[in-house]
Amino acid sequence: MIRKGIIAAVVLVVLAAGLVFWVGSRGKEATDDAQVDGRITQVAARVGGTIVKVNVDNNQHVASGTVLVQIDPRDYEVAVQKARAELADAEANAAAARTGVPIAQVETRAGVTTASGGVEQAEAAVAGAENEIQVARANVATAEARLREREAAATKAARDVERFKGLVEKDEISKQQFDSAVAAADAARAAADAARAEVTAARGGITVAEQRAAQAKGGAAQARAGLATARTAPQQLQVTQARAAAAEARVQQAQAALRQAELNLAYTSIAAPGAGVVSRKSIEPGQVIQAGQPLMALVDLERVWITANFKETQLESMKPGQKATVEVDALGGREFEGHIDSIAAATGAKFSLLPPENATGNFVKVVQRIPVKIVLESGQDPEHLLRPGMSVTPTVRVR
Repeated sequence: MIRKGIIAAVVLVVLAAGLVFWVGSRGKEATDDAQVDGRITQVAARVGGTIVKVNVDNNQHVASGTVLVQIDPRDYEVAVQKARAELADAEANAAAARTGVPIAQVETRAGVTTASGGVEQAEAAVAGAENEIQVARANVATAEARLREREAAATKAARDVERFKGLVEKDEISKQQFDSAVAAADAARAAADAARAEVTAARGGITVAEQRAAQAKGGAAQARAGLATARTAPQQLQVTQARAAAAEARVQQAQAALRQAELNLAYTSIAAPGAGVVSRKSIEPGQVIQAGQPLMALVDLERVWITANFKETQLESMKPGQKATVEVDALGGREFEGHIDSIAAATGAKFSLLPPENATGNFVKVVQRIPVKIVLESGQDPEHLLRPGMSVTPTVRVR
């Protein structure tokens, strides 16, 4: 009878314990597939060179902006000096090119004006020479008419002398009349000779006028060619302006090269992008590194969170904002309070290197896990005991 009572008491205790466990676990979801996460920044070199100084060691806490590594800056200092010299040369060339633009503008306007005036003067000279030719031809015509007139008078006077010669021999006229006729014939011949000389002179005037006209036409042709050349000055001005613009562009290129050289020099001092603990330092002084080579990692212990991989069957009632308790294995089961910040947009398998492809056949249904981010309430870890990668057991109160 006593034995039966003991057995009944044990059964009641077991049932009571099961009931307590069931009531306590109701409305909660827990997983042991969870760990502490945090920001781990890989520090890499942006320029290559020889390391001359390493200011930190593994597991050392550094503040933001602390110089971690110093690369030999001498090569980059020389590059900066060279870039500055090239910039000064480009600026001098640009200044000279800018000075040439207004000079070319003035010369363009003055050249066109002068050439236009020269063309007008040359054309006026041509017109004047052609007028001289017309006048000379008129003078020739007048001289030839006068010559014909005087030749006719000389012929008449000579004939009168022939007639008077027979009459004076017969004493039909006086000797005085004969002498007068002879004198008139001589005067007529002299007048004809003078008229011939005038004709010759007038014809020479035509020749001179034609030569002047030819010279004037040549000058006019040269003036027109000069005007055509002067009218090409706007294109020459555009060339000058284009050269000035090219010089300005070279100045900008030199400025960009100088800025890049100054940046490369600044990159020889590698500073911490934020506060954290140095980990996985892989460099020492004297080592030659290349651009992009990882040097160390910075682990930020100020901001850590929990990544809990819950089964998809546990997410039915889970949502952001729900309270959670996190038990840390490394701290003897110490518990931290937090809440769900967000739920991942896909399962962890989808982000793996070789995600599963269920359409290939031989499908076996496997319960998937989805990462859930749990943020701890502030002020619970002043000693920064939580480290990324620690195993934890989070429990979320879904009701």
